[in-house]
Amino acid sequence: MSLRIRLIAWMAIGLAASLGFGGALTYWNASRSVQTEMRAAMAVGEQTIRNAVGGLPRRNSGDAGADLRHLISTFDGDRHLRAVLVGPGDAPVLPVTASTVAEPPFRAPAWFARLIGVTASSSARLRIPVQHDIPNMANVAVMLETDPQNEICEVWSDLVDSLAAMALFCGLTILVIHRSLGRGLRPLSSLSDGLSSIGAGDFQTRVAESGPPELARLAAGFNRMAAQLADMEAQNRRLHEQLLTLQEEERADLARDLHDEVGPFLFAVNVDAATIARLAAGGRGEEISQHVASIRDAVAHMQQQVRAMLGRLRPIGLSDLGLAHAIETLAAFWRRRCPDIAFNIAVSRSLADEAPDEAVENVIYRIVQESMSNAVRHGRPKTIEVSVGRDGDRPNEVLVRIVDDGAGLGEHPGRLGFGLIGMRERVTAMGGSLRVVNRAGGGSEVVARLSTAAVRSPDDAVPMPAGSR
Repeated sequence: MSLRIRLIAWMAIGLAASLGFGGALTYWNASRSVQTEMRAAMAVGEQTIRNAVGGLPRRNSGDAGADLRHLISTFDGDRHLRAVLVGPGDAPVLPVTASTVAEPPFRAPAWFARLIGVTASSSARLRIPVQHDIPNMANVAVMLETDPQNEICEVWSDLVDSLAAMALFCGLTILVIHRSLGRGLRPLSSLSDGLSSIGAGDFQTRVAESGPPELARLAAGFNRMAAQLADMEAQNRRLHEQLLTLQEEERADLARDLHDEVGPFLFAVNVDAATIARLAAGGRGEEISQHVASIRDAVAHMQQQVRAMLGRLRPIGLSDLGLAHAIETLAAFWRRRCPDIAFNIAVSRSLADEAPDEAVENVIYRIVQESMSNAVRHGRPKTIEVSVGRDGDRPNEVLVRIVDDGAGLGEHPGRLGFGLIGMRERVTAMGGSLRVVNRAGGGSEVVARLSTAAVRSPDDAVPMPAGSR
């Protein structure tokens, strides 16, 4: 069942229970009310009869009989009592002298009278003797008899009115709840449709911020969530495009290196091999050794180039020899090509002995690799310093810092190239932070913080022992 139907059902159950309890309470009061009213009517009637009988004349029988008949007639139209003038054995005096009870406007159901325990057979009677010394009037009495029909009708009418009022109240309450909930919960339908659209990938979906304050705040939260998802989708699309661009750039670099560094040497090897075959066919074996040496040099050069390209694709020694050795190998790569630049490498001993997760090591290596490459290619520095270790203020973080004294990042350091963008995305994916700024004295500084649980004991950064400068 829907929330609205559930609330209405529970409300209907509560109202029905209240209606039943009210009916039971009314029944109990009705039975007591009828009996109380009958007793009160009987008491008033008795007092009236006794007061009237006490004032009857004692000697004039004609006047006494007329007064008695007049007394009986005063009860005509009474709603609860009937008065009858009776003689010995409670037989009516002839001619019959009796009052008439007021006819009820309607008859209550017989089952209701039985239910409250008041029926015609339960009417009470009271005989009040008329004591005087007038002849022919001995043993005359006034009989009072209760008639509960009018009171039963009145109680039945009150009960029906009460139950009708309660039923009307219950019906109106349920109707108001149905309408109010239907209107108040209408924004939930919009939210449900919006969530379905979000699930289908339509992050531009928005819902109206209307309805009760709680639902309006919920709709506002949904719209903020949808906007954030739309921004994330756009960012992912941009990152995907950047990734494709980076891949194309890497392929272009590899193709250029293969063409420029490997292709000519393969051609030279092919030429030397053909020359060796020609010299061997001509019996000029003493000249073959020179061409064999050329082939060996060409192959050594190609192996070096292939190893360098593999290092760019996958850090050589990172998995087998560790992060410190891989960073030192990277520094050695640039020392051979830029002997005028001093590379100062410092890796924390705790990181060297207790390596963090492989994914963290890869990110650290790529940060150092990209930062060194940028500094060498664009900054023309004299010194590049690399330090990797645990942050003293944050024991569960690794601090990576690359500083150079070159030309810096230019006039707009906030405009990052694809390499720095890729580096930032790697750091963000690991839950870290990256800062790339120009130094006040010249040069640039790259600072990255990465969270890791593998670094367990603090240790100061120590210089690499072999060829660190």
